[in-house]
Amino acid sequence: MQASDKQIADIFVIGGGINGVGIARDAVGRGMTVKLAEMNDLASATSSASTKLFHGGLRYLEFFKVRLVREALIEREELLRAMPHISWPMRFVLPYHKDMRFESDTPTSRLLTLFMPWMKGRRPAWLIRMGLFMYDHLGGRKILPGTKTLSLPCTDEGRPIDDRFELAYEYSDCWVQDARLVVLNARDAESRGAQIMVQTKVTSARREDGIWVIETTDQHSGETREHRAKVLVNASGPWVGQVLQETLRLNSREGVRLVRGSHIVTRKLYDHDKCYFFQGTDGRIIFAIPYEQDFTLIGTTDSEHENLEDRPTCTDEERDYLIEFANSYFKNDLSAEDVVWTYSGVRPLYDDGASSATAATRDYVLKVDDTGGAPVLHVFGGKITTYRRLAENAIAKLVPYFDGMESDWTAGVPLPGGNFPVEEVEARIAKLTQDYPFLSFKEAQRLFRAYGTEVRDILGQARKPDDLGRDFGAGLREAEVIWLMDREYAMRAEDVVWRRGKLGLHLDHSQIDALEGWMQARRSSKAA
Repeated sequence: MQASDKQIADIFVIGGGINGVGIARDAVGRGMTVKLAEMNDLASATSSASTKLFHGGLRYLEFFKVRLVREALIEREELLRAMPHISWPMRFVLPYHKDMRFESDTPTSRLLTLFMPWMKGRRPAWLIRMGLFMYDHLGGRKILPGTKTLSLPCTDEGRPIDDRFELAYEYSDCWVQDARLVVLNARDAESRGAQIMVQTKVTSARREDGIWVIETTDQHSGETREHRAKVLVNASGPWVGQVLQETLRLNSREGVRLVRGSHIVTRKLYDHDKCYFFQGTDGRIIFAIPYEQDFTLIGTTDSEHENLEDRPTCTDEERDYLIEFANSYFKNDLSAEDVVWTYSGVRPLYDDGASSATAATRDYVLKVDDTGGAPVLHVFGGKITTYRRLAENAIAKLVPYFDGMESDWTAGVPLPGGNFPVEEVEARIAKLTQDYPFLSFKEAQRLFRAYGTEVRDILGQARKPDDLGRDFGAGLREAEVIWLMDREYAMRAEDVVWRRGKLGLHLDHSQIDALEGWMQARRSSKAA
């Protein structure tokens, strides 16, 4: 049986990744009525499979993408202020050696080959330093420290890597918990009046008398519902082309290029808290990043992904490529047995005709189609660092279709739990251990880095662990799971242990199964 909502929303967003929720939050904060439908869990695809960095994209300078890099650099600190609990500064160590090379098809490589053919594609030290100088100054950096040169022998930074590396450059970027970023944007949008529908698939959308009529299906109950909206936003990530052609049945010359990025996670490879930026002899780069307290994250690859029906997974070839790449830097060689987890995501890049996946633009492209009356905005590409600016620019594209839309407002506005200064993080974690002495420092750090000031709403008046209810393992207690179910849209155990956090790295299959059973029983009880 189909239910129908006769009210006409201003904007209906398809897609619960970072771009979709960012646009929904921006729009509702300007006084628009907004609905958003996500066919799976929030951040279930690309937005939970990134390298977890707010960064300008140092290597994009080699492609002369100065505007993209500048916008991202400005956003780093803007976002850091708005979410100091789920994002934090990180120093990156870039070891240098004379055999570092460009990818052959970058504009910078072609220029150097033309004017300095004796370099034979190598990245000279002066060019790297010039790029880092630009990186320091393009974005008007205020919080993050600038670049410095390191002598690696006998230092913490030099100890884990091969002795042939004697020189390194150290610069700043930021870490972010990507899936939590999506959830917090959705929560903030909902608190301002947006309707967020997860596990809700858009099965069709048509223009009717200047209005979009959208049909959705609840993935659990099978219930169908009809919605109406003045404007449709197609922010469906890797599915943007599929939604455009199959769901909306529109013709367009715009295309999306699917590029798979894979990562491996190993046990902790070194003791300091800095990240490594490794450059290969093939011109590619990877990062090695301290991850979830006890692990090291290594990635990413760039491979064409041909079929959306194929779930993105890290192939054995990609895993071995990352291991071999890392082994060219680390003193102690890794093997496949050292890999405890892998993940892979598909980046929906705008198809600009680039010759390789690595060279394809990381910039976003926004296209409005109003030829049939009611406008639809298609979102191609983008990167997590610039999601807020993408949302602002997306709304700017829609201004002509609304009267009296309010102005930009999201810059620096905290997300839930982020209403405190960046410099107070450590002091607030320490205070948490004082007020809840049954928490270890690692537990307090994990909780605060996930929930910020809202962690006290979860812990309440607890004086001992049992006050928080059942222990599912790895410090995950019933009170936290209830919060995630009631406040953060979590429906399944995987939503909790792989997206709202990464406790799946610490839990075994039986523990996750027990969590799943408990969550389903609670959902059934509430429904009854």
